[in-house]
Amino acid sequence: MTITKRVFSGIQPTGNLHLGNYLGAIRNWVTMQDEYECIYCIVDLHAITMPHVPAELRANTLEMAAALLASGIDPKRAILFNQSRVRMHAELAWILNCTARMGWLNRMTQFKDKSGKDKEGASVGLFVYPVLQAADILGYKATHVPVGDDQKQHLELARDIATKFNTDFGVELFPLPEPVIGGHNAAGPARVMSLRDGTAKMSKSDPSDMSRINLTDDADTIANKIKRAKTDPEPLPETAAGLEGRPEARNLVGLYAALADCSVDAVLADYAGKGFGAFKPALAELMITALAPINDRFVHLRADPAYLSQVLRDGGERANAIAEPVLAQVQETVGFLR
Repeated sequence: MTITKRVFSGIQPTGNLHLGNYLGAIRNWVTMQDEYECIYCIVDLHAITMPHVPAELRANTLEMAAALLASGIDPKRAILFNQSRVRMHAELAWILNCTARMGWLNRMTQFKDKSGKDKEGASVGLFVYPVLQAADILGYKATHVPVGDDQKQHLELARDIATKFNTDFGVELFPLPEPVIGGHNAAGPARVMSLRDGTAKMSKSDPSDMSRINLTDDADTIANKIKRAKTDPEPLPETAAGLEGRPEARNLVGLYAALADCSVDAVLADYAGKGFGAFKPALAELMITALAPINDRFVHLRADPAYLSQVLRDGGERANAIAEPVLAQVQETVGFLR
C-alpha cells in the first residue's frame, strides 16, 4: 500500500510563543496543511526530560494548542494532539532504544548543550530523547519532517535507526523520512535572532523580554520593542551582500522580508540609503498587522480550555488510529507474543 506524503512535526509545550517560533516553524506548518497529510504533536513526553512543574505542563500544553490553532492550524485538515495521549510513542521508543547505538547518541550535540557541565546529573530521558523523536516520526511512517538547522542531526539519527531496524529484521517496515528544509519564505531568515543581539537566537529563555516579540504582545508593546531593538548607525545597503557583518540590521531586514513574503533584496530596494529611523516604524506596522489577528484568536481560544482539550482528545484518537497498526507490526517483527 502506497503511503501518501505524510508530515510529522512536534513542538514543546513551553508556553510564551514568540515570533521566532512562528516564522521558524508554525507558519510553515500552516502552509503544509495544503500539501501533505499533517500530524502535529505537542511533545509533553519530551517536556519531562528536564525539571518541570506538573500544573504548568498542563497549562502550557493547552496554551500551545491555543497558539497553534490561532496561527492557522486547522484540526479538520491536520491532526493536532499531545504526545502522551498515544501509547505508541513511549512503547516504540523503548524498542528503538534497543536498535540505536550508544555511539550514535554520544554524538548528539543537543545533549551536550542541554546537560551543560553536569552530564552525570542529567536524566537518562534527556540522553535518549533523540530516540523518542525517532519513534515520534517512524511510528506514523512519516515521509517528510520539517527541520531547522538544530534538528538535522536528529532526523539523520531517525533515518539511521529506521535503516538498522529494517536491516536487522529483514523488513521494509519504516520508510526513510525526508527533510523539508526552508520555511514559508526561503528568502527570510533561517533563524529569527534576538532584538538585543543579532548573533543570538530569539528565545524565551532570554531574561530580557525586550529581546523577543511574543505572540501575546499588543500593538504598543510590539512598536516599543522594535523602536528599541539594537541596530547600527549605518544606512541600509542596496543589496543583501551589504548586510554582511551587520547582524542586527540583517535580522530586522530579514524579519521584514519574512513578514512581507518577499526577498531581502526587494526590501532593500525600497529602503536602501535610509536609516533605521525610517525603517523601524515600517517594520513595526507590518508586524502589528501580521500578528494582531493571531493575538486576537489566541486570547479567545485560551479562554476556552474545554474546547482546547476536546481538540487534543479528538486529535489523539485520530493519531492513535494510525499509530496502533504500526506498533503492532513492530511488535510482530521483533517477536513479541501478541
